[in-house]
Amino acid sequence: MLEVRGLNVAYGESQVLWDVTLDVPAGSVVCLMGRNGVGKTTLLKSIMGLLPARSGRVSFDGTDLVGRRPEERASCGIGYVPQGREIFPNLTVLENLRMGLLGRVRNGDGHGDALEHVFDLFPKLKVLLGRKGGVLSGGEQQQLAIARVLLARPKLLLMDEPTEGIQPSVILQIEDAIERIRAQGIAVLLVEQYLEFAWRLANSYAIMRKGTIVSRGATAELRQDMVRHHLTV
Repeated sequence: MLEVRGLNVAYGESQVLWDVTLDVPAGSVVCLMGRNGVGKTTLLKSIMGLLPARSGRVSFDGTDLVGRRPEERASCGIGYVPQGREIFPNLTVLENLRMGLLGRVRNGDGHGDALEHVFDLFPKLKVLLGRKGGVLSGGEQQQLAIARVLLARPKLLLMDEPTEGIQPSVILQIEDAIERIRAQGIAVLLVEQYLEFAWRLANSYAIMRKGTIVSRGATAELRQDMVRHHLTV
């Protein structure tokens, strides 16, 4: 589904990604691991078109994404839940969700039972519809951010640190939601530091170090000595 080949990305004259190659098959969960500052968020932003690539190729569902704007990539079926959630703090929960529904309208899809589907994943949101996004707890904001993206019906979900600063009970709800959307055929590329969460969810992993992929494979084959070598501070 998603294919990244030889991707190089720089901030000005400072190169951050070096010849990154990565695959996310349809219906899979791939966890992107690595210490802080190794380029994981940069990779997600580049896939989404928020950062231009210096060279390399990104394709999705057979479509070459090079030169396409972020909104065009979203229309192709890529959803992005950024680190820090980036909900609209001055809009209500319902208004935030309606922003996600705009993607369905562009694609000619009606709202139908779309809201009920995300309320089934995150029941708490249904009782918070009139509350401003900025007063929600961190866990509630994360659920809102995920729900908003899902309303556009993505085929691939990019998630950057979804458990960061979240209480354990909400982490379990997010884990359950990811399991359920994967069962619906949605692929997930997950950046995550909480390794137990990643191990439970991911089919495969890729480890980044100094801006490149240094190890990848099936999550079941990820050894503790590899984790210590690449991920511990």
